[in-house]
Amino acid sequence: MRRDVFLHNLLYDIEKIIPADWTVDWEDSPLVYKIYRELPVVPLSLEVPLSLEHGRNKQSSKPTIRDIGHFLWVTFGLTRVSDPGNDWDFFDQRSEELFRRFVPSGGALYPSELYVYVNIDDLPEGVYHYDAAHHRLVLLRKGNCDSYLAMALGGYCDMSECFAAVFVSTMFWKNFFKYHNLSYRLQGLDAGVLIGQLLEAAKRFGFTTGVYYQFLDRAVNHLLGLNQWEESVYAVIPLSIKSDINWFAHKREGMAIVWDKELYQKLPAVQHHSYIRSRRIRKYPMLIKLNEASKFESTDCFHRVRGEKKPVFGGPSLALPNVKPLNWDLMEASRKRFSPGERFILREVSQQQLATLLREATNAFFYRNDLDRIDIPEIQEQPRSRVSLYCCLYSVEGIPAGAYYYDYLSHKLRLIRLGDHRPILKQAMTMSDFDVPICLHVVGDYHYYRHKLGYRGYRIQQMEAGILVQKLLLVASSIGLAGHPLLDYDAKTCDKIYKITNVNQSCLIQVPVGPYRLPNTLTGHLYV
Repeated sequence: MRRDVFLHNLLYDIEKIIPADWTVDWEDSPLVYKIYRELPVVPLSLEVPLSLEHGRNKQSSKPTIRDIGHFLWVTFGLTRVSDPGNDWDFFDQRSEELFRRFVPSGGALYPSELYVYVNIDDLPEGVYHYDAAHHRLVLLRKGNCDSYLAMALGGYCDMSECFAAVFVSTMFWKNFFKYHNLSYRLQGLDAGVLIGQLLEAAKRFGFTTGVYYQFLDRAVNHLLGLNQWEESVYAVIPLSIKSDINWFAHKREGMAIVWDKELYQKLPAVQHHSYIRSRRIRKYPMLIKLNEASKFESTDCFHRVRGEKKPVFGGPSLALPNVKPLNWDLMEASRKRFSPGERFILREVSQQQLATLLREATNAFFYRNDLDRIDIPEIQEQPRSRVSLYCCLYSVEGIPAGAYYYDYLSHKLRLIRLGDHRPILKQAMTMSDFDVPICLHVVGDYHYYRHKLGYRGYRIQQMEAGILVQKLLLVASSIGLAGHPLLDYDAKTCDKIYKITNVNQSCLIQVPVGPYRLPNTLTGHLYV
């Protein structure tokens, strides 16, 4: 199957890319975390923070290993265990307990892994894997890699100004075993919600960040010692404690092109043994094909990609109430966040709640990344988002039921069509059936900026959608609501509701939001 046809079917005709006789072998399911064997380990403090109100101790010139451990745990550590027997999310045969994290994941399978290159005073310099199962670091490669990593990022980041760099990878088998080819879409979204949580955690710890989606893939995977047929890095996020660092000030004009093959040959190969439990790993040829097509072989492939002007709708606009910046507790919001499913309650939501949700969530658009190459907050130009928020509203105080586009620059709702769209939305959902006052859709370019980014643009688009989704979920949790990310909807139907089919836009993910009943699942927190 051609790659562009595969990606079209991944959004609109999923049954064409998943075999009708596909069965899930739960007896041979992989672990939801990767475990390395026979390597040096560094235990991290188990006294994890219950609040980030005061952040870290900023008196020291560099973060400590304690800070690193707390940051990684808040971002991607194991936080609770639940019994799936009463969990609405699961209709499968899994019988073991579900280990949860602060971020959502399709089927709670967590295909992403975290790695970190660290250069701090109380830890040997090198590349580590974050072993979430044991809350520890596993040393994969020792030594200073500043120059190597800077070259792999295209020369845009001065690594000497950073104390660490986090790598977000995807392990293909971890959710392919259940979702088959749909996992390619899920893996980008999962990486995105993880990046979204990481960015929020970094703010609380006083870290400045830059997200790099464009890098020399083989060189970065080689640095970590990854088997590229099993796992690949999707994003690199350097961390600094300097607020005045110019993340993208280094221009490539006049610089020699760097090729990945030339770069990774400068570094000795490392190979490590890891355990994922599955005895029989079935092949996933389309995931490999797309991953190979997405790789950048030289820094000449790197491009700046700005968001485009959004469609202009001729209908009336509705100004939302001005809202003050929400002072919300990341830890509390993360603890409360869950997917309600059938526990949603159809109850009126205030305009203030809606305005706060939309305004705060779209603040996720303003983050440093190598696509905009704009330093924030010291921006000279307003970045345009590459994804947008549309919504179907019903039972929102003072707002007529209808489909709207949220114009985040003017903080207004642009009316697309009036009416109660719940019956259409229900028909478009393949498994779920519930009523909510707010049904959000993250919308993006149907062609995923392929003209500049090639097939890499697809996974970047999914990650940016995931960043927005995570911010939506956290803000909803902070204002007494809950959201439930869903892919089991008919995208063509939703595109027609918003009249975006003819402007090359498409609905990437659906997020119902509303009041809810508390769950009755048996859950235990993995901290006190």
